[in-house]
Amino acid sequence: MADTGRSRVPSARETMETLMEISKLLNTGLDGETLATCVRLCEGGVNPEALALVIQELLRESSAVKASESSGQSYS
Repeated sequence: MADTGRSRVPSARETMETLMEISKLLNTGLDGETLATCVRLCEGGVNPEALALVIQELLRESSAVKASESSGQSYS
């Protein structure tokens, strides 16, 4: 029986598990669903560097909102 090469190609699940491990090592703060969405966006042609900048900005804004909520300030 001929080798079809399937054993050398990682499955989508293995790839996502590896990406999730890398994400955790880099302390990105991304959950699995968000990471999968980012991968799909990049596969669809979104510039990865631009996507990273947007995510960083969203995380900063989210932190600012949480901080203002915990201090009792309104965020508008």
